[in-house]
Amino acid sequence: MDEPRSSGRRPRLREVGESPDYRFTLANERTFLAWVRTALAMMAAGVAVIRFVPGLTVIRHGLGFLLIGIGGLLAAASYRHWERNERAMRLGRELPQSFIPRLVAGSLVLAALVALALVIVDLAD
Repeated sequence: MDEPRSSGRRPRLREVGESPDYRFTLANERTFLAWVRTALAMMAAGVAVIRFVPGLTVIRHGLGFLLIGIGGLLAAASYRHWERNERAMRLGRELPQSFIPRLVAGSLVLAALVALALVIVDLAD
């Protein structure tokens, strides 16, 4: 069943397709909540970096703001990911690929490198 198009707006999830098996819906929701927890952890890490990590103020604040920003982006992206998966399941389509794992992994690698540089600079002092 295709998505109905009315008045140019995207139909609500309940108006599309058929309800999937509740186990899949709950699994999708658990994945969404895991991404939200990760987003909150990244934002908390950003605040902790700004407040507690020694080193150059500009770099420390840059890293903290980066983590906070990526956490906010991840929270927004996780909802979009949940909705796209739910819509695909209701329509019996293949689940769309997600950029979220790449976003999380890349940002954590970047944060780790900057944090390592801060520690090295602090040890040199």
